[in-house]
Amino acid sequence: MFGPLSLSLAPYVRSSRTLTKWVTPIANWYANAMGYRKYGFKYDDLLVEENPTVQRALSRLTPGENYDRTYRFKRASQASVLHAPLAKSEWMPVSEDVRYLEPHVTDVLKEDQERKTWDNLVVERK
Repeated sequence: MFGPLSLSLAPYVRSSRTLTKWVTPIANWYANAMGYRKYGFKYDDLLVEENPTVQRALSRLTPGENYDRTYRFKRASQASVLHAPLAKSEWMPVSEDVRYLEPHVTDVLKEDQERKTWDNLVVERK
């Protein structure tokens, strides 16, 4: 899921106005078709929490972000118990569906890569 080999076309698409005009409607349609916004989730709420990288990133959230995340999960759980998505007025708007966890995950990955680079001390016995 995350790692040094994960490549993204997003910077290339964002740099081209034409590609952005073509891809944005398709991306919005796909995000709506996934259905997570109907339950009040943001995209980063869908990341697998059992991943150690995501666990470390979650520990870096501010108390406010952590509270909001917990609230979204509880509200979605209640909607699931009722077997119905939230009311249309409570769906996550596209403008608020921002990647709040991605910068923390990226930082954790960079730290791991830096640790690998510099943690290569070899002790030789003479």
